[in-house]
Amino acid sequence: MIGLIQRVKRASVTINNELYSKIDSGILVLYGVEKGDVKEKADRIADKISKLRIFEDENGKMNKSVTDISGEILVVSQFTLAGNCSKGTRPSFDNAEEPQKANVMYEYFIEQLKQKGLPVKTGVFGAMMDVELINDGPVTFILN
Repeated sequence: MIGLIQRVKRASVTINNELYSKIDSGILVLYGVEKGDVKEKADRIADKISKLRIFEDENGKMNKSVTDISGEILVVSQFTLAGNCSKGTRPSFDNAEEPQKANVMYEYFIEQLKQKGLPVKTGVFGAMMDVELINDGPVTFILN
């Protein structure tokens, strides 16, 4: 399971040229599920995201969480995070979970974030999406 998180000033998902969801200040999570991933991993990543101090305090130090700033979260499924580019020039997606199981884990992850009281918006699992963001910093982390 891989969560690529980006601190954003704003982010949005557009599907078929129509705005589907958007957030202002908060975190964009690109979320990929790998074969063998279990709910406990999703729990740990959701917990980490809710508490991760990546927003600046009054002294310019990364000392505040998304909760502290009343930020929002946008979660977008992205199976390509499970891609392996180590051989050749075409990525292998052998490590990516099969779509039906991955969708179950994606929905579970979203629910875990919501249960922490976080305002969560999403993309659509499996859809072709245009994801637009203004990365704040830039600040980007990989959680797995």
